[in-house]
Amino acid sequence: MGTILEAKKINKFFRDPEDFHVLKDISLQIQKGEFVSIMGKSGCGKSTLLYILSTMDTDFDGELYINDQLISGLNQDELANIRNQQIGFVFQFHYLLAEFSILENVMLPAKKLGIKSNEEIEYDAMQKLKLLEIDNQALKSASQVSGGQKQRVAIARSLINNPLIIMGDEPTGNLDSKNADNVFNIFKEVSQEEGLSLLVVTHDTDFAKRTDRIITMEDGYIIS
Repeated sequence: MGTILEAKKINKFFRDPEDFHVLKDISLQIQKGEFVSIMGKSGCGKSTLLYILSTMDTDFDGELYINDQLISGLNQDELANIRNQQIGFVFQFHYLLAEFSILENVMLPAKKLGIKSNEEIEYDAMQKLKLLEIDNQALKSASQVSGGQKQRVAIARSLINNPLIIMGDEPTGNLDSKNADNVFNIFKEVSQEEGLSLLVVTHDTDFAKRTDRIITMEDGYIIS
C-alpha cells in the first residue's frame, strides 16, 4: 500500500494570550487509497491538526512526512510547491471565484503550478468535471450553479493536479443530507478509482461511519 502521510509526535502550542497546549503527541499514518475521517467536539484540535498536516501551519514540534519525504523544516516556497502538487483541498465553503467560469475555477491550481500548457490544463479540467458529472455546466459562471454543484466544482478543482491526498475541512458542513451523501459517494469513488487518500474533518456522524477509519480526538489527543 505505502504510507502517504505520517505525523510523528506533533505538539502545538498557542502562545497568546497565554500558553495553551492544543495538540498533544499526535502520531498517525494515512495509507494510499485510505479514506479517513477525524471527529471530535468543537475545540478538540481537529482543524488545527488538519492545517498542520496540510503544511499550511508550520509552527509545531514533531515530524511530518508526505510520501516518505520529511516536510517539517522546509521553507515556504518548497511547502507551497508540495501543497500544489500533492495535496488537494475541499473546505466547508467552496471558495470559488464568482466572476470566473466553472472551467476556469477548476483550471486555476494547475495554472498556478505552471507545468502544463493551457490546452492540456483545459482538457484535464474537463475530464475532472466529467468525472463529477458537471461538465455540462463548465461555461457557466460559478455564481450561477447550486450549492451542491459548487461543492462538486470545488472537488474537481482539488483533483486537477492529481494529488496524492485530498484534505477536507467539514466539506459537507453547508450541504443538505442529499448533497452530503453525493459528496461522500464522490469521495469514495475517487478514492477507489484514482487510489487517492482522503482525510476529512467532519461533524457528520453518518458520513464518518462510512469512511474506512475514524480518528477520534479529545482535548488535543487522539483517543481512538
